[in-house]
Amino acid sequence: MIIPRVPVQHRRLLPDRRLSGPTPWVVAILMMLTLLAAAAGVGLARSANAIGDAIAGRVTVQIVTANPVTRAEQAAALRRAAAAQPFVRSARSVEREELQATLGQWFGSADGDDPVLKSLPLPALVDVDFVGEDRGSHMEALRALVAREAPGARIIPHAEWLGPVARLIRSLAWIAGAMVLLMAAASAAVVIMTARAALGTHYATIEMLHMIGATDRQITRLFQRRIAIDTAYGIALGSTVAAAILLLIGWQWSGVTAGLAATASLGPAGWALLLALPLLAIALAALTARQTLLAALKKIL
Repeated sequence: MIIPRVPVQHRRLLPDRRLSGPTPWVVAILMMLTLLAAAAGVGLARSANAIGDAIAGRVTVQIVTANPVTRAEQAAALRRAAAAQPFVRSARSVEREELQATLGQWFGSADGDDPVLKSLPLPALVDVDFVGEDRGSHMEALRALVAREAPGARIIPHAEWLGPVARLIRSLAWIAGAMVLLMAAASAAVVIMTARAALGTHYATIEMLHMIGATDRQITRLFQRRIAIDTAYGIALGSTVAAAILLLIGWQWSGVTAGLAATASLGPAGWALLLALPLLAIALAALTARQTLLAALKKIL
């Protein structure tokens, strides 16, 4: 049992003041940081997976022929030929208006309606998504198709320039997970120090309980209950603050609809993990306190 039952008359042997002492406040801070780190790790991991799924098997063919009419004809012919291949899931020509709108964000024109921008010789782009996992043979077949339909065109795999970004985000997610483990270890260390300090403070009470026949397990249950309640109050406080921070961030994040930031979310599994972490923390604190108290009481006798 996480918080053992102790008779009321026995509870009076220890002070019953809530949030007294530094332990609940330290645990609250550690719990808040643990939940925030866990949320960041889950969000980053989901973002990295989303980027990996988006770039897996996707390439862009860039046609840079000087003649705009020939360029458009090659792009149309390549799109039709690629769409007819069994190893291609989809082939799409990127419209010039879409390119101008994208470049307009850098030229200071949000809608791409700029005379200078319209005068730029933009390449023709064809996005191709592969089917299956045999990317090597698909690339060779696509190169042969491009050489036939659009000589001189350049094939750009998305994994070449977005792959490092996905790996960086995944590394940050692992770092966040390591921080969760470190803060869990720090919380356990706080509980150990609290248990030892409680034994030292109430040494006379422990001797009296031993003299009237109390066993180590009975004394451990008394102290375990006190420590478990203190840590539970701290965990509840830290979880409440972390939940408020996450809800605020989530509300602000809801306005992000484009870019890499839009792929970061917790999802049902992430929220389930965050809800389970406080319960696991209470169980860890109670178990750590119990083992520490039993080991210390054995040394006393």
